[in-house]
Amino acid sequence: MVGTQRRLQHIQQEGSQCFSIPLAHFHSLSLAAGSLIMFISWATRLAHVPKVNMDFWKALFPVAVAHTIGHVAATVSMSKVAVSFTHIIKSGEPAFSVLVSRFLLGKSFPIPVYLSLVPIIGGCALAAVTELNFNMIGFMGAMISNLAFVFRNIFSKKGMKGMSVSGLNYYACLSILSLLILIPFAILVEGPKMWAVGWQTALSQIRPNFVWGVVAQSVFYHLCNQVSCMSLDQISPLTFSIGNTMKRISVIVSSILIFHTPIHPTNAVAAAIAILGTFLYSQVHSYFLYF
Repeated sequence: MVGTQRRLQHIQQEGSQCFSIPLAHFHSLSLAAGSLIMFISWATRLAHVPKVNMDFWKALFPVAVAHTIGHVAATVSMSKVAVSFTHIIKSGEPAFSVLVSRFLLGKSFPIPVYLSLVPIIGGCALAAVTELNFNMIGFMGAMISNLAFVFRNIFSKKGMKGMSVSGLNYYACLSILSLLILIPFAILVEGPKMWAVGWQTALSQIRPNFVWGVVAQSVFYHLCNQVSCMSLDQISPLTFSIGNTMKRISVIVSSILIFHTPIHPTNAVAAAIAILGTFLYSQVHSYFLYF
């Protein structure tokens, strides 16, 4: 999952900054590729066809809306700022989760959980202040992505409770529904004319690598999220959270090295604080959840 995520973010950075493809269209290609992969898997019996009803799709709809917003917002962020900065801000997702659960759902947490948010919030704030190429749209994109994913998780826990669908098929259905949600939006906001101009510009700039980049990004995007959902079926939430932290570190470090992203020493310290806070949060939250 770490390697897939790292490769995905590199391709997305190139695609959203170097290519001129409108972002909603760019993201719809990823969802379409994932949906096609799963249709082929079901048709060839490589994966079991899920037995779902209308209640399942109704419960999945708000999850798909939040999922779509979260990923499009993250792509917008990476088109404006460095991949490393986007992921530093996205490491603040646990803070959004706790605050939304506390103030909107009325759920309370032990004091240590709240304390574990201090380094996350502090690290993200320091990273934003010391970012050399700060862009408000990029920053807000990462923040909106955090909030959307928190609501995605909340909707998923509330609406999908008791529905027995494997992680593989769950994400497949989520991708299909997200694609159906995103296509009308992409047509309305961007439209075929803007898509055509974007493709022509990208082809003229990059030519042989362009199509490969789009295909690879789409496949890696699906695999990254699919493996993530499948992992939750096989490992504990604690192990998953540790792996997720390592993934975040891997993406930030590798993106800085590959893209030669200039980074201020204070910004590096801020990233370390935020990621450490995320790890501490996962440990504290799991401790009080299971003990």
